[in-house]
Amino acid sequence: MNHSELEHIAKAMVAQGKGILAADESSGTIKKRFDKISLESTADSRRAYRDMLFTTPGMQDHISGVILYDETLRQSSLAGVPFAKHLTDLGVVPGIKVDMGAKALPGFPGDTVTEGLDGLRERLAEYHALGARFAKWRGVIDIGEDYPSDFALEANAHALARYAALCQEAGIVPIVEPEVLMDGDHSIETCEQVTSAALLAVFAQLAAQHVHLEGMILKPNMVISGKKNANRASPHAVAEATVRTLKRHVPSAVPGIAFLSGGQSPAEAALHLSLINQVGSLPWQVTFSYGRALQDAALLAWAGQSANVGAGQREFGKWARLNGLARSGRYTAGMEA
Repeated sequence: MNHSELEHIAKAMVAQGKGILAADESSGTIKKRFDKISLESTADSRRAYRDMLFTTPGMQDHISGVILYDETLRQSSLAGVPFAKHLTDLGVVPGIKVDMGAKALPGFPGDTVTEGLDGLRERLAEYHALGARFAKWRGVIDIGEDYPSDFALEANAHALARYAALCQEAGIVPIVEPEVLMDGDHSIETCEQVTSAALLAVFAQLAAQHVHLEGMILKPNMVISGKKNANRASPHAVAEATVRTLKRHVPSAVPGIAFLSGGQSPAEAALHLSLINQVGSLPWQVTFSYGRALQDAALLAWAGQSANVGAGQREFGKWARLNGLARSGRYTAGMEA
């Protein structure tokens, strides 16, 4: 494990004006997305979709890294170049999702724990050989009447830190993703409390397991009201609560924070990111690691038709550029129009 190499990759992942594309949808998730455009999900259609995104002209101006799914890391572009090599040649860091999903935590109704640690050391060695230089693992924390429990926070923090230590051993930068979901009707205050507890548990475990903080990226949720809350907090309140929470719990040694969009609309995610970057001097690079917020418009414009590749790329390029602006506080509401 070479600390300076990990730090070099981590800094590249959060370079000024750029962010990370999450294109790591599992086969089940991408099928749901393709159903919306009446496209059958096959290895070829998935490859054609990723090819459309990854060959967007100028993508590398706003995208620093791409999180891939296992299948995609093993695929080649339509031009016959392995996707990992295609991205690396553009100066974009290829990454890989390595967790096996959140499963119910026995004895704790409403809580989940993410699986995938068994055999991870061997998988990471293979992924490194295939060209991946960072990885992602998502811990999922839902908010309900009687959850999350303290035990669920600990179990997910422990797994995230185990994963992170194994990544660094393999020469791979870990993206550590404790996601507090915005699915419920909870207030922004409740989200702040749970996010604080989650980050506290995660950084305690990262320290206990000797994870090199300068060689990792944090991918947290924003502190935001639940989607079903009738009185959702304003964008400015979201920015203030998010910055306050991160300043309290994230060491300045972490080089970058790359937010997940987590169910926000593309415009909402861009505005929140922009306002967060306007709050004042922050000790980390603060950027995006978005999936749907970068892809939704592109997927609809492409619609599975080779004749629409240019239209899909224009939409993806537009949202990459807008979030590149948000990353330095320069996106304003309605700019996409």
